[in-house]
Parts: sequence; C-alpha cells; structure tokens
Amino acid sequence: MLITPHADIRITRQRIGQEGAPLLVIDNLLSDPERMVRKAASRPFVKMASMFPGIRAPAPLSYQQFLEATLNPLLHECFGLAPGRFVFPMCHFSLVTQPPATLQFLQRVPHIDSVSSQGLATVHYLFRGQWGGTDFYRHRQSGFEYIDESRHAAYFDCLAQESRKEAASSAGYIDGDTSMFERVAGVEGVFNRLIVYRRNSLHSGRIGNDRVLPADPLHGRLSINAFIDLAP
Repeated sequence: MLITPHADIRITRQRIGQEGAPLLVIDNLLSDPERMVRKAASRPFVKMASMFPGIRAPAPLSYQQFLEATLNPLLHECFGLAPGRFVFPMCHFSLVTQPPATLQFLQRVPHIDSVSSQGLATVHYLFRGQWGGTDFYRHRQSGFEYIDESRHAAYFDCLAQESRKEAASSAGYIDGDTSMFERVAGVEGVFNRLIVYRRNSLHSGRIGNDRVLPADPLHGRLSINAFIDLAP
C-alpha cells in the first residue's frame, strides 16, 4: 500500500503543562485518508491482552515506513532525539468499544505507556464526528505530569492509595478535571490529524460516556495508535 503525505500537511509544535512536555500536532497527514479507513474496514479486529478499552487490528507495514520518513526530520527540534531507524512495539488500527460502566480503575484515570523519555506515541484520528480527542493531565497530589523511572514507585504507590477512596469509584471515561487529576492540555480529534507525544506523559483519550461506541471502523472511534522507539 503506497502512502503519501497530503499536499497541505501542517505541523504545529507545542509545549504543554507546567513541566513543558513536547507535543507535535500534524494536520492533513495523508493524501488519501479515506483509503486508510477502507483498509481498516477490511481487517479483522480483536480484543488484545492490554488495558486498551476496545479492539485492534494491525496497520499496514507501509504506514510504519511512512511515519519514519515523516517524523524523522522533526525528532531533534521537537523531542531532542537524534533521527534514526524506528522500531514499532505497536502499530494498530484501534476502535474504542468498551462500555463506560465496565471500565477498571486504571482505565478510568490517565495513564502512561512507558517510563522512558525516549519512547514516543502517536495517535492518528481517522473518524469524523464528535468522538473526542486526547487530553493530558497533572496528578494533583504529586504534581507529576510525566512519570519516569525516578517517579514511578512514588506515583503508583500514591495512586493505589487513592484508588481505595470513594472519590475514585465513579464509573466512566475521564473527561476533564477530577479530584485526582487536572487537565493541562487537550487536542481535538480531527479527521486525518496525527499527534505525537512522549509515552511517559500522563494522558487519556477523551471519550464520551453518553454514546454507544460501535465496533465499526466506518462509523466508530477509529484511530491508528503506534509506539515508536529508536533503534540503538
């Protein structure tokens, strides 16, 4: 599958929160995003052994190659990383489908994907309509907006204590400030927009609790989610 960039691709670099984590937003990423949606619709989606609240299917290998070519020139300025060959621990079409009432505690609060500041995550929105975007958070008690190795033990010990409190028991996806977390930044889920951020930033999908989440790539909350490491 040949993938090419849009003629009007637009790149925005941001620093978010008090700790200034880098965030890259790329609008009009693909020249033919509808073709990628059709590709997703042709793939079998399955539930995987992860905390992701939905179903996934592998994205094309050519998409990984496209991301490497597109993002490599931006790595140093945006993330302080030297360009290199990408390794993808994950690169999947994703559909959020899990009903809010069935979420576990760790699915109802912001999360990290890694403690490494070298690892990146991407979300490529391939849905139209009001299916939400991605938000970034500060943990109120610790003040942390990212969790690295030096913060990991203290943060998760604190989170375990908070999980036992009544304030943490409300069901549903997080959508803004709570007693435990403060939203410090947010990105709207715009069709054919890609965001790139460090995997150790506290973040969560912005997902409404008042709508049925269809398991249909053509009508649901479809995205491509990838984890990126740089080869040694």
